Amino acid sequence: MAIPQWLDWAQRLQSIAQTGLHYNGSPYDHLRYQDVLEIAAEMIAANGATDVRAADDLSALKAILLLDKGHTTPKIDVRGAVFHEGKLLLVQEKADGDRWTLPGGWADVGESAGESVVREIYEETGYYARALKLMALFDRNKHDHPPYPFHAYKAFFRCELTRLEREPDPRNVETGNVGWFTLDEIGALPLSVARVTFSQYARFFEHLAEPDLATDFD
Repeated sequence: MAIPQWLDWAQRLQSIAQTGLHYNGSPYDHLRYQDVLEIAAEMIAANGATDVRAADDLSALKAILLLDKGHTTPKIDVRGAVFHEGKLLLVQEKADGDRWTLPGGWADVGESAGESVVREIYEETGYYARALKLMALFDRNKHDHPPYPFHAYKAFFRCELTRLEREPDPRNVETGNVGWFTLDEIGALPLSVARVTFSQYARFFEHLAEPDLATDFD
């Protein structure tokens, strides 16, 4: 599924503005790129892009877009598919109304993608795990996620527990309950599709059934 045309335009304008602000030292061009960035923010706010706090506040949205610096590249979201006895570990995402999703988040600078996903799994679920395989590297724009201002890649790792005992991280404020679910049970849950879609869950269960499947990518 292609992203809406307006979002494609807005993301491209934001990329042009961010790259221009980074490389061009002219004060006049700097103002022009600021104007381009503001147009991108107006387009996103007018169309109600989801999963951005205060997206209806144009100044707040512009500030969010300005957080990115340097040459524009897609963001990397890492997610861990932890399987145990045929079931998949999910968490409730507080920022999305306690909807269910895979543990994960933006990769941190200074960590590999595999290190980031293992850390995210522990922080959000209290389980220690290790990454076994990169099952999929998807372009968020090419899947059935709701609109989002930034272009992002989503890296999904198949993972396994390294210990069965759960040790919740007391610093965790992002997620609520955790649970283990079959694919049929996942289909009945309220899902955070901004993070993971049901068709992606179905594909990950196929990877569980056929461990030698090649990595999926767009």
